Amino acid sequence: MGCVRSLRLLAAAGAVWFASCATGLAAKEMVVSASGLPVPRYVSLKSDHVNVRVGPTKDQDVSWIYTRAGLPVEITAEFENWRRVRDSEGAEGWVYHSLLSGKRTAVITMKRKDELAPIYDSPDAASGVAARLQAGVVASVKRCVGGWCRINGSGFDGWIEQQRLWGVYADEKVN
Repeated sequence: MGCVRSLRLLAAAGAVWFASCATGLAAKEMVVSASGLPVPRYVSLKSDHVNVRVGPTKDQDVSWIYTRAGLPVEITAEFENWRRVRDSEGAEGWVYHSLLSGKRTAVITMKRKDELAPIYDSPDAASGVAARLQAGVVASVKRCVGGWCRINGSGFDGWIEQQRLWGVYADEKVN
C-alpha cells in the first residue's frame, strides 16, 4: 500500500513538473510540497547533530552528520515529513523535518577563498565598512531588499551585497 501511495505522489509531482515546464514556469516558482510551502526554499539546521540519510525514512543509511546548528540548507524536495536538502557545497540528502528551522541564515561566498567580504554600515557601497568577513562565515539574515541583506553574527552587524550570500535567492525579499 505504501509503494502505491509513493508512486501516486511521484506521478502527481511529475505531472505538475511537466505542466510547469510546458508553461514556462521556472523551478523556483513551483509550489509542490507535502508541507504546502514553496520548493525550493532556504531554511537552517535547528540542531548541531543532524543525520543526513540516503532516502526519506529512518531505515535508510546515514550518509553524513551535520554538526553545526544554524547552517543554511536549501530544501529541494519533500516527502511526507522528510526534506531533501542541499548545502552550499552541493551535497544532498534527506533530513527529518523537525531538525530544520525557518530561521534564515546564509554563508558568505567569495570568488577567491582569500578575499574578504565587506560588511557596510548601510545598504550602500559608499557607506563605511563595519567589518570584513571570510568566505564560509555563517550569518543570520535579518532583512534583504534591493540587492542588499542585513546580516549579523558574533562580532558583526551590517549590510552585504546579496550576491555574496548562499542562503538567499537573487533579488529575494526577506523581512
